[in-house]
Amino acid sequence: MGVFIALILLPLAAHAVTPGERLADPALEARARAITTELRCLVCQNQSIDDSDASLAKDLRVLVREKLKEGMSDAQVREFVHARYGDFVLLRPPVKPGTLLLWAAPLIALLAGAAAIWMAARRRRGVVTARPAELTAEEQARLEALGVGRRSDES
Repeated sequence: MGVFIALILLPLAAHAVTPGERLADPALEARARAITTELRCLVCQNQSIDDSDASLAKDLRVLVREKLKEGMSDAQVREFVHARYGDFVLLRPPVKPGTLLLWAAPLIALLAGAAAIWMAARRRRGVVTARPAELTAEEQARLEALGVGRRSDES
């Protein structure tokens, strides 16, 4: 059901690309849009430059389109932006020692959550099944001296 709703709302998603930025060649524009959806807005940090209204995102969209008009391939444009701004500009950074924790973080969080649930369930099960300790002879004698005597469920 969620996928159906997402597909219906997809055409309504607001893109920040203004008509003045669009290229006249539809094929070149499609390539530009494909690239700009893969690049992170350096201001918003959680949006692609294709979706961001920030002025830096607009500048990057224009830069991508200029490089495509100069004849660069998609890979060359991505590499140009990556070389200029580093791994952070990529919405899907490469897997390498510097980004390994970033890629492993979801798995680590999942395992930590599973371990916490397992420990809580184990602790809860231990509390439910634990039996109270038996009274020592001395404790029983003190209770009888107080007039309490044996508990009714132990008779």
